Amino acid sequence: MKHGGRVAVALTAALLGAALGGCGQRAGSHEGAYSGLETVPEKLGSDGTTITVGNPHAPVTVHLYEDPRCPVCEEFESTGAGPELREATVRGEAKTAYTLASFLDDKVGGSGSKKAVNALRAALAEGRFAEYHQVLYRHQPEEAEDGFTDDRLLELAERVDGLRGPAFDSAVKDMKYQAFVEASEKAYESAGGSEEPGGPGTPTAVINHVRIPADYSGVLFDAPLFSNLLREIRVAPEEWQEYVFPDVAATPGPF
Repeated sequence: MKHGGRVAVALTAALLGAALGGCGQRAGSHEGAYSGLETVPEKLGSDGTTITVGNPHAPVTVHLYEDPRCPVCEEFESTGAGPELREATVRGEAKTAYTLASFLDDKVGGSGSKKAVNALRAALAEGRFAEYHQVLYRHQPEEAEDGFTDDRLLELAERVDGLRGPAFDSAVKDMKYQAFVEASEKAYESAGGSEEPGGPGTPTAVINHVRIPADYSGVLFDAPLFSNLLREIRVAPEEWQEYVFPDVAATPGPF
């Protein structure tokens, strides 16, 4: 059976379990839980591009490939499974890795994606990446509108306690992390492999080295089903490992 078919079997089983067994039930307290998103650890991986948020010992890693201007990413982050993933990360049940793309600037014009990725890297330097990431998606401009300007990014940073300051402001205005922006885009493009030379598409989710097939991407927009999927993987990781395959896009960056 091809990799996508094998993963589909796993997803079908997990989602059927959700339908039959009370989907979306929250777990109790978990070792490594945090008081809120602002206290969750975050770190740049040794690959220089992967930003990981959460308990380094969490049994589940969700690697997301996103572009800040992508409206489907906004749907995932705001009304899809994104809020549930953040809560699972705060509870210490999962950690979230991010590869930040900026291809939409070339596709629709402007520089908003690049500026937003640079600002997110600057927020990481201040220990405020996760909070700022949430704010940017909550206030994402229309895709065709190049709305992530320096002034707008700084204005939105006011919504994150402790983020604004000389270092952050200067990094945003001067594109301090231009090299990171370029490297992150290359990492995204490489994640698509030879079959997807421009990148795997956004959002793409890889859970414990298993990429969610496009045909099953609907799970990313159904919080209860996504919650159940994370629970099934956390409770029985040995069963999920059967579906791991050596795909570039299926390798989460190091924490």
